[in-house]
Amino acid sequence: MKTEDLFDQFLMEIAGQVTPSLYGVWFSKLKLVSITDNLITFKVPMPIHKTYLKNNYDTIIKETFYSLTGIKYNVEYLLEEELENKKQEEITNVIEEPPEKIMWKTNLNPKYTFDNYVVGDTNRLAFVAAQAVAKNPGEIHNPLFIYGRSGLGKTHLMQAIGNYIAQNSNLKVIYTTSNEFMSDFTGIATIDKGVDSMNYANEFKNKYRNVDVLIIDDIQFLVGAEKTQNEFFHTFNELHQANKQIIISSDKSPDDLKKIEDRLRSRFMWGLPVDIYPPDFNLRCEIIKAKIKNTSIENKLNNDVIEYIANACVNDVRHIEGTINRLLAYTAMMVPDKITLDFAVEALKDYVNTNIFINNTIASIQKAVADYFNITVEDLKSKKKNNMIVKCRNIAMYLCRMETEENLMKIGLEFGGRDHSTVSIALEKMTKSLKTDENLNKMLEEIKGKLK
Repeated sequence: MKTEDLFDQFLMEIAGQVTPSLYGVWFSKLKLVSITDNLITFKVPMPIHKTYLKNNYDTIIKETFYSLTGIKYNVEYLLEEELENKKQEEITNVIEEPPEKIMWKTNLNPKYTFDNYVVGDTNRLAFVAAQAVAKNPGEIHNPLFIYGRSGLGKTHLMQAIGNYIAQNSNLKVIYTTSNEFMSDFTGIATIDKGVDSMNYANEFKNKYRNVDVLIIDDIQFLVGAEKTQNEFFHTFNELHQANKQIIISSDKSPDDLKKIEDRLRSRFMWGLPVDIYPPDFNLRCEIIKAKIKNTSIENKLNNDVIEYIANACVNDVRHIEGTINRLLAYTAMMVPDKITLDFAVEALKDYVNTNIFINNTIASIQKAVADYFNITVEDLKSKKKNNMIVKCRNIAMYLCRMETEENLMKIGLEFGGRDHSTVSIALEKMTKSLKTDENLNKMLEEIKGKLK
């Protein structure tokens, strides 16, 4: 890859990781001076750019270049006068080509590791299974099929497996997406039959079948691509028969991939299908703490702000990341000594749904019910079985199901780790009682009023 193209690709990758405002302030005026064996030199316009990039984005910049080249570079940020003093040869336009990459191209992003994957009740099973596969590739849970809706950390977990294996063995690992697999396979058909076509087909098979670990993301996008599904079927069989590890992700369980061929869906069930649920409140708080670690705002915000963000971002991790980036950008402009709750609300007012913070979380419903009946939230989560507590718990579970988009399993987890069947029984009892109990209906309306 030409150096100019590499730099353009780098900027595209960075633009996808930060907000437009952050990109405009810190990256749009960044100039690439040179790339040597182990050093990338950037020209920056002002001293503040040098300091801010070094303190806040140095790791991201290094990891982005590593993901593009497979080479671990050091990075320096120099002002124009510093470049003149350095006496580099042909410093203005001579840009060295990066050395040819010899190592196997894994397509893995080194920032995705087990160490920085935040674990909670909603993803613990998937995390444990992923670690087992990483330590014993091809021997356990093959294939490992991770499913859950977008933005919950499936890609992070899959690539963490790949990075662990690549760092601790000589096994060949490749990460790809179903779209890339499809594009590579479709390329065979676009070449005129002959030597070129045969060479391309051999390269394709070498890329995907001559590996020890195949990680393929978003398998649901193979829907409708019958020929690609057929090719993946044969690739799957060859790898599996050779005890090569296969790791797959999807936004749906194997059973729900109705438009994927039955023979593929059945193979997805051979190993371990494991799902990841949306993070609960406690896990969201831990994710926020992990995301702000080593940033300029780490020591500026308190638990009130963390809980505000956790309550406002209930859907996925990407929403949390976007919210933190927004707060980082606003803080860089306003430069407060501390990030108070009022400051955070102002910074995020056009970005998060504050109504969610007020009335659509399990935690807020639990508190409203506990306050209404003069008990504690701990009572609702406890194993107490006296009639009063059970009735209050059933009401709270019912409201959580009716007033939020949370599933039964997540609601159960928030009520002392109860099984989803327990929640289902509570809902059935409440539904039946509401048909005849006017007082119960009145209580529900009064609690809902407090939520609003």
